[in-house]
Amino acid sequence: MPNTSAAKKYLKQSSARRLRNRSQRSALRTRVKNFRDLMASGPSREEADKQFALVTKALDQSAAKNLIHANAAARTKSRLAALKKKSCS
Repeated sequence: MPNTSAAKKYLKQSSARRLRNRSQRSALRTRVKNFRDLMASGPSREEADKQFALVTKALDQSAAKNLIHANAAARTKSRLAALKKKSCS
């Protein structure tokens, strides 16, 4: 347990940040999962392009906020693009 008032404040701040980060990371993973499910169902090219734009935007924003590493975002986008190309060809 924290002893000083500054340590108590830091514990409170870090707990709040942890909850916020977990929620945002979970939402991001759900968005990626939904895109993968969409690709498995064989969507039209327009629908795939629209959803791909949304998921890449979410990945870029998460990387910009240091929610995930920038390389992890780039890797995920690359894999999703390959999946989209394979599913819509």
